[in-house]
Amino acid sequence: MSSTRQLFLQHVAQTSDFPMALEIERGEGNYLIDVHGKKYLDLISGIAVSNLGHSNPAIVHAVVEQAKTNMHTMVYGEYVLGPQVRLATKLTSLLPFNLSSVYFVNSGSEAVEGALKLVKRYTGKSKIISFNNSYHGSSHGALSLGGSEEMRNAFRPLLPEIMRIDYNNFDQLTNIDGSTAAVIMEPVQAEAGMILPAIKYVEKVRELCTKNNVLLIFDEIQTGFGRTGKLFAFEKFKVVPDVLLLGKAFGGGMPLGAFISSNEIMGTLKNDPVLGHITTFGGHPVSCAASLAALTILCETNLIREVDEKSKLFVKHLSTNKKIGEVRGEGLMLAIQLNDFEQVQSVIKKCLEKGIILDWFLYNNSSIRIAPPLTITEDEIRMVCGILNEIIS
Repeated sequence: MSSTRQLFLQHVAQTSDFPMALEIERGEGNYLIDVHGKKYLDLISGIAVSNLGHSNPAIVHAVVEQAKTNMHTMVYGEYVLGPQVRLATKLTSLLPFNLSSVYFVNSGSEAVEGALKLVKRYTGKSKIISFNNSYHGSSHGALSLGGSEEMRNAFRPLLPEIMRIDYNNFDQLTNIDGSTAAVIMEPVQAEAGMILPAIKYVEKVRELCTKNNVLLIFDEIQTGFGRTGKLFAFEKFKVVPDVLLLGKAFGGGMPLGAFISSNEIMGTLKNDPVLGHITTFGGHPVSCAASLAALTILCETNLIREVDEKSKLFVKHLSTNKKIGEVRGEGLMLAIQLNDFEQVQSVIKKCLEKGIILDWFLYNNSSIRIAPPLTITEDEIRMVCGILNEIIS
């Protein structure tokens, strides 16, 4: 009889010729445990998804109770579903007044797709400005925005009228003009290797969008739900977007995304045509119940307030290593700059042997990603840094 690993390679579509292929049996807190009982400290959180760790009891309870009540009922928007209403009400109470209407989808990529339709419909314009080395998903429209020609080229033709400019380049901001429908930006360029914008740069983007009647979309699919030390990263810049995108950690481990805007802007999807944007599973009751449980935990504990101190602890213990070029990022989304992809792969492999899961970035293969659950302890951080310093040195 074939092993599970053999069946995995034979029947589950692969995305590379070298999958990590860990055979995980269960998750507990900050750890994943394989079929042999080996524990791995998860330093990537399923790529910024498991912000509250694995199998969080409150989230599991919410999922089980909702599954007992009802799961799928009807195409989004036709029934009044309590989990959706409760989550949207809680979420918008924590957002600025102009972010008052939530459209639930299944993922971050779908949130991007919905937002693209929304801004074109509302503004009547079609030019979209995004940024080189940005990442907004792998679906067709989202890929058209993304900042890597290597990732895009095999799938052309893509969406027309997409203009990509350089992050933090003030001179190129003159492209934000009256013909532009929207600017879409990440508050931290994650897949570029955790690149931060200058505060004045974000302020200038907002200023030009307002001046030219351009909608500003903040893609907080990775940065949202506490990862940067605020519930949402835009709070750090004191700039409010017109459209906010959520995904990844938003679902508390369940598949969920959203694009959020004002009632006025979102209302344009209701007519001309009717059902201008629909989804079968978006805002699934079980996913919404999980999300509400996660949001409640973030609001009622000190986890978000502890993020900056935990981030400083990583930087303190790693920045003294002369073999590390730089430790950069925001909150608990950090990048360790090394020399090249070969070194990155070697460090990741050796850490895996010692029970630590790491990863690299789509557009920066000479850096290592650190994005642990927000629940990681200071002792675990010191332990990880000790192992990393030993291996890198």
